Amino acid sequence: MMEINLNKTIAVVGASNNEEKYGYKIVHVLKAKGIKVFPVNPKAECVQGLKPYASLKDLPERPDVINFVVPPEVTLQVLDEVKELGFDNVWFQPGSFDEKVIEKARSYGLNYEDDSCLLVVGRGL
Repeated sequence: MMEINLNKTIAVVGASNNEEKYGYKIVHVLKAKGIKVFPVNPKAECVQGLKPYASLKDLPERPDVINFVVPPEVTLQVLDEVKELGFDNVWFQPGSFDEKVIEKARSYGLNYEDDSCLLVVGRGL
């Protein structure tokens, strides 16, 4: 499993203000633990008091991990941006990936996590 600690910076693709969504729950837990979080959501004006970014290209600094909480078809598109920007570590939440996503992550040589939930790991910090 990919190591997550309080010194990490995490971008959450699919961050949300909807308390029912995992994009909300993950941002909430990471913030509560003091982890620097960059919400990525092109449609939001504010995410839980944080400035959201329209895309990974807009982030003010390089995150250690890109966490995906979006449907697989969106994840596939954003992986191209991950590769273009030279990011290495991605974490696929359940429901954010399929075989095409995993194949693309492998072909890009990315370090990826696809068998655990960042929400559960984050709560344990």
